[in-house]
Amino acid sequence: MSEAVVLNGVVVDATFAEAFPMKATRIVVTAHTPHWAEQAGLAATGFATSVIGCGCEAGIERRLSPDETPDGRPGVALLFFAMSGKELAKQLERRVGQCILTCPTTAVYSGLADDEPVALGRNLRFFGDGWQIAKQIGGQRFWRVPVMDGEFVAQESTPVVKAVGGGNLLLLARDTDAALVAAEAAVAAMRRVPNVVMPFPGGVVRSGSKVGSKYPALSASTNDAFCPSLVGLVARTELTPDVGCVMEVVIDGLSAADVAAAMKAGLDAALALGAAGGLRRVSAGNYGGKLGPFHFHLHELLPGGAP
Repeated sequence: MSEAVVLNGVVVDATFAEAFPMKATRIVVTAHTPHWAEQAGLAATGFATSVIGCGCEAGIERRLSPDETPDGRPGVALLFFAMSGKELAKQLERRVGQCILTCPTTAVYSGLADDEPVALGRNLRFFGDGWQIAKQIGGQRFWRVPVMDGEFVAQESTPVVKAVGGGNLLLLARDTDAALVAAEAAVAAMRRVPNVVMPFPGGVVRSGSKVGSKYPALSASTNDAFCPSLVGLVARTELTPDVGCVMEVVIDGLSAADVAAAMKAGLDAALALGAAGGLRRVSAGNYGGKLGPFHFHLHELLPGGAP
């Protein structure tokens, strides 16, 4: 493995982010105004930060203008990721039923081309208590369910595709202020990349984890090697005296190329801040290649590729 490199005063470790296969779908939610589309998107993708405890990972991919949606109204594109197609279908039905059907003026459509379908409006139509009607447009079936503000329109199904979860960057900084600035810059750059979401709050996670725990019931626990308060207490630390805070950005994408593009965008944005901005080092989380088959080597994402 090559040695760490230094760019703009920041050390980039000779390591890789390890990611794993997931199942994913994209749905498009529209509403009478951008505000209500946003509210539906936020509710449907809430409590979806990690499959460790949430069942799925999800986020708002981007906001859509009326000329980008099936019904000519403002909308949002949402991405959902789970460890199996069955779990994804379960999460999708619950979240669309409780958070989008219920939200004023919304409609929901598939946002992907044909593939293995799972129910979108197929089962939610029964909320109409027999008053629901189907409509075929362009070879696709849509359900019109009467609700108190008019009707809820939902496409019959949405495709599930293979995807990649767990791309990541670890940003090691001088202090909390510098770590937040670097993480926020990285997330802002990643959000301009299509087909990805960063599922944690604001796209950033401070509780990075390692596999396993001293407590048998837990499958994951705090990544103690990166915890500043444990320097001098744990057997092995990754931190040097000039690092006071670490933030992680986790990326899920529809393909390995999408995750790599987002990691590269985030890496470029963080490195542009440089050591002058308080960023000291960039690393990535992996488990020695035992977690998943997708390995994103940081040096290959740098300008010009691996040195």
